[in-house]
Amino acid sequence: MSATPKHWFITGVSTGFGAVLAELALQNGDKVAATFRQQEQADEFNQKAGENGRGLVCDVTDEAQVKQAVAAAIQALGHLDVVVNNAGYGSLGSIEEIDDAEVKRQFEVNVYGPLRVLRAVLPHLRERRSGHVLNITSIGGLKTFPGVGVYNASKFALEALGESLAQQVGPLGIKVTNIEPSGFRTDWAGRSANVVKTNISDYEETVGKNLAGIQGYSGRQPGDPQRAAQIMFDLVRQDNPPLHLPLGKAAVKGARDKFTALVQELESVASLGESADFPEGQ
Repeated sequence: MSATPKHWFITGVSTGFGAVLAELALQNGDKVAATFRQQEQADEFNQKAGENGRGLVCDVTDEAQVKQAVAAAIQALGHLDVVVNNAGYGSLGSIEEIDDAEVKRQFEVNVYGPLRVLRAVLPHLRERRSGHVLNITSIGGLKTFPGVGVYNASKFALEALGESLAQQVGPLGIKVTNIEPSGFRTDWAGRSANVVKTNISDYEETVGKNLAGIQGYSGRQPGDPQRAAQIMFDLVRQDNPPLHLPLGKAAVKGARDKFTALVQELESVASLGESADFPEGQ
């Protein structure tokens, strides 16, 4: 591991993982460019962070703001070592009851937002032949749950982008890690979520019960944001960081259960799937 101070660009620092990670990095002598949607939040961050921090106004759904924020971060810090795609939220409700406008908003924030950040920052990282991208996805980017289908879809997309990106930029010295948390004591299931009420009675036993459980669990999740931030802080100092990192016991179990079941299902239908090819020699 290297003890050299890192220069961070973190989106969505007003709450959750972003806020805790930015504070931890600053406390340990790193420099942080942090994005917020409100100027007042950016100003407050600047006052607290001093010369090692730069608060920037940036809504990740606005491409011009993203480009300006990345350029300002590079100018303020000199260079960037770590880029954290953290800004995001959860759209909760049955697939049938979430309308197009909300689906588009979910993808604008959770998928197109990180894409805009990557397009803006990758030229800088490629020029330096170094850097580490952390995509804050979710165990919901690997495993689905009733009532979280649209959110799942957005995080599955971000997972795929991260995996493909790792193959593209790995030879250039740039690392990528998809961070996959389970339940942590952040605002994800509280004020940060958008919940569409379950009105279709057929879904009450699946969607309704799961969403009630998620909301009732808010504030009592086992995941500790401070511990998660420390893990990410240490991770970017590893020489060979993982591509995937489930965070939390539920995330590790969820990932293990998902892929065990997937392999079992694959083996049960492998011969059927293989039979779709032309016979050998034809």
